[in-house]
Amino acid sequence: MQPHRSRYWLNTKERDPVLFAEQSGTICDLYAYTPLLQTLGVRIMSCDEMTGIQALERAAPTHEMRAGQPERREFEYIRHGTLSLIANFEVATGQVVAPSLGPTRTEADFAAHIEETIASDPNAVWVFVADQLNTHQSESLVRLVAQQCAISTDLGVKGESGILKSMTSRAAFLSDPTHRIQFVYVPKHSSWLNQVEIWFSILMRRVIKRGNFISVDDLHERILAFIAYFNQTAKPFRWTYTGRPLVV
Repeated sequence: MQPHRSRYWLNTKERDPVLFAEQSGTICDLYAYTPLLQTLGVRIMSCDEMTGIQALERAAPTHEMRAGQPERREFEYIRHGTLSLIANFEVATGQVVAPSLGPTRTEADFAAHIEETIASDPNAVWVFVADQLNTHQSESLVRLVAQQCAISTDLGVKGESGILKSMTSRAAFLSDPTHRIQFVYVPKHSSWLNQVEIWFSILMRRVIKRGNFISVDDLHERILAFIAYFNQTAKPFRWTYTGRPLVV
């Protein structure tokens, strides 16, 4: 027992336990079958954004830890701006693939990121695990998938008709398992099912939390350098959750 400690907990917004079990089970089954799917040329990517990463420079040097004394970091800092990272965590290998770093994470940014990812292996079948953010179910993404999969069906008009009419209709198109590029969505407020979130916590602990960055460019270079370093010894995460409801 450690009564002095506590953790935040995010409860799913999916009120239907049967639907939640079905959705979470799909994600877990996908993780379980990833090694087999990899041999068939299917690449499973856990994808999400880490936004508002601050390039903070400490106003005074950090004092390294010594015997009997912890590291001491200056409380005051200088803000140099922020970056947004869009990352793919490849479930089969544990590597981070085709990361995108920039000042924003707009609909266009996400679609461009997916396009760049696909271009890194144009003959592969791609499955992206993502949350239900609107930019992950956008018109730009539908048009990209239709183009990449040579789908000539009339997509309709956003907000009015056809596949583009609503987020629901767009999500249904993007989730179509017959497409070479497919999105699998985690239940709302269940991002803990997305493995890239685990990797984001590693990045935060090892690079961001204690980092001292003199500029946005410095932050950009440090993140890419860490990804290159991490990928050298990367291993897949050992996923143990099997889709059964968690008991708090």
